[in-house]
Amino acid sequence: MTGTPDPTTPTADARSALLPVATPARTRAAVLELVRPQRRLALTAFAVTVASTAVGLLVQPLLGRIVDLVADRGSTDAITVTALLLAAVAVAQGVTTGLGLSLISRLGETTLARLREKFVERALGLPLERVEKAGAGDLTARVTADVSLIADAVRSALPELARSLLTIVLTLGALAVLDWRFLLAALLAVPIQVATARWYVARAVPLYAEQRVAGSAQQQQLLDTVGGRATVRAFRLEGEHTARVGERSSSLVALMMRGVHLVLGFYSRLHVAEYLGLAAVLATGCWLVGEGSASIGTATAAALYFHSLFTPVNAALVLLDDAQSATAGLARLVGVTDLPPPTPPERPAAATGDTEVLVRGVSHGYRPGHPVLHDVDLTIRPGERVALVGASGAGKTTLARLVAGIQRPAEGTVLVGGVPPADLERSGEGRTIALLTQETHVFAGPLADDLRLARPGAADAELRAALQLVDALDWVEALPEGLDTVVGDGGVRLSGAQTQSLALARLVLADPPLVILDEATAEAGSAGARELEKAVARAVDSRSALIVAHRLSQAATADRVVVMDGGRIVETGTHDALRAAGGPYAALWAAWSDTRAAPAP
Repeated sequence: MTGTPDPTTPTADARSALLPVATPARTRAAVLELVRPQRRLALTAFAVTVASTAVGLLVQPLLGRIVDLVADRGSTDAITVTALLLAAVAVAQGVTTGLGLSLISRLGETTLARLREKFVERALGLPLERVEKAGAGDLTARVTADVSLIADAVRSALPELARSLLTIVLTLGALAVLDWRFLLAALLAVPIQVATARWYVARAVPLYAEQRVAGSAQQQQLLDTVGGRATVRAFRLEGEHTARVGERSSSLVALMMRGVHLVLGFYSRLHVAEYLGLAAVLATGCWLVGEGSASIGTATAAALYFHSLFTPVNAALVLLDDAQSATAGLARLVGVTDLPPPTPPERPAAATGDTEVLVRGVSHGYRPGHPVLHDVDLTIRPGERVALVGASGAGKTTLARLVAGIQRPAEGTVLVGGVPPADLERSGEGRTIALLTQETHVFAGPLADDLRLARPGAADAELRAALQLVDALDWVEALPEGLDTVVGDGGVRLSGAQTQSLALARLVLADPPLVILDEATAEAGSAGARELEKAVARAVDSRSALIVAHRLSQAATADRVVVMDGGRIVETGTHDALRAAGGPYAALWAAWSDTRAAPAP
């Protein structure tokens, strides 16, 4: 192979296929839009936090007062009163700090919940073609890693950052109240801190964005490798896929180490600013005390004020690290929530019950210059069951996906009832087509809730009727809690045949007029295949159906068989007529029949 792209970084095509990322300006605007309904809560939280910080600033003057009392040999009663005031300040600050953090946390959690809801709503409305081009890893990383990162920032970084910034501002104001020259001395550290922050942000923003992209690429590679493990093993590709995972992981680790070195450089510059500022404040205090412009206690309070800035300044700048990382994740979420909702198609929706499928002149490929389908023409009449057969790679699944509306054809037209299938959902006819594949998901929760996803509000009697139709009622009632049994993650694990039966029952409840089955019985295994095929036949009875046949027994019961080879339709007709014709289908049937007739070793 030549021209192989470096697997450690996403290619330009891969980057362009990823879901969009919002600009910094748009991200800030989105945050304001989310917070705007909570204006009163935000103002209250701000006011309480200001009060808490202001109360805390009374500690340093009180300590300075004690120093002056001791230096001037003041009375014990005066020192005791000052100590009691310190205790009162501590109690008041504790109460107001707790209330302020509670209000900020409520604001953050409410805002995060609204962002999650918008993201999930828009993600579920994305065209499947768009999701598949981006890859499952990109969307999965956004809904897991990015959301988790933002949630952690909201729960810990946001309250601490708010308190730190307020402490910095009010402490500088308190220094000015003591003596404006203390403030000037403290501000000597600011140019170094500002330069450090700008140096860090200029490098951190693109670095964290790159880390998020590399993380998505790594997750996509892991999903591909683990999801395709059977194929990987069959073709002895373990070493190649392990190397790809290792290279993607190494790329991510290298980016993480760049981040570590960046943070180390960040802290070293901050320490220089701290020592310079503290030295300046101490020198100013000695000078003012020597001149008689300030007492020892005042100088002590000024030094304590500046020293107390170490924690909030460091916290604010450290939280800047978390903020940059969270902002990168937030931009990825806003990029999805800002995607325009599907627009209604220009042409009218299909008439109710009109499921005639017309495929005309369709050619399609997943990469330019590598067509998978070549000038395909096909008609499926309402109520007709058509089986697609052919060798692996013949184009059966691609044709089925085009008819299902998952992708639009590169050339030609695909119409269901006169409407492109991708437009049916947007035109309010989303239940016209149902696609059932061998990769069926069981949602965690009661089995009845899983079934009601297809028909919300369905009564238990309707659920049992659908299960009975696909021969699944007996094993469902044998479960510990029957329909109320928790299945999926954390519950009862269903076998491959049971999972497919559950999917067929959902199909019956959804009641679509057009069904597309893409090797839907492939995971059932030989033992349950025959029973499952009978269940499939009952589930699709009286519906139009396009069946990608994994077993030719499914083709034998279809109204018409379409044989594909090399992306073209090479034969079409009934099962009996094609067998008698002695063409490609007859050869496939003979080979399949011989395999089934062969004695077990």
